[in-house]
Amino acid sequence: MERTLSIVKPDGVRKNILGEVIRRFQEAGIRVAAIKMIQLSKAEAEGFYAVHRERPFFGSLVDFMSSGPCVVMVLEGDGVIRRNRELMGATNPADAAPGTIRKDFAGNIEQNAVHGSDAPETAAFEISYFFNALEIH
Repeated sequence: MERTLSIVKPDGVRKNILGEVIRRFQEAGIRVAAIKMIQLSKAEAEGFYAVHRERPFFGSLVDFMSSGPCVVMVLEGDGVIRRNRELMGATNPADAAPGTIRKDFAGNIEQNAVHGSDAPETAAFEISYFFNALEIH
């Protein structure tokens, strides 16, 4: 059974789409193994997105991700990394397929409603950034 991290970002929380996002996961046969609402500090957002530190969008990404609460989840299922990324759609909502979360709810490439791990190694790091083993069921 594969696991991945999913985040409903601050814009998604403000738009009140959490229930719809979870519904889409569950309808796709993806199980939510852990969930919590958090407010990232700038330092915590910098740590989570450290891989992007040298990119020009790093500062605005950190500012955005620390601008309000977000909901972090551990998703579980066969091929869940790939399946979650298909449900989310392309990073740029303008390029996302119709019916994907980003096409339906994202405002732009930076405020794109959701995040999902892109590989098993990334998922392992990202899950452990927000959850300890006792919080995952």
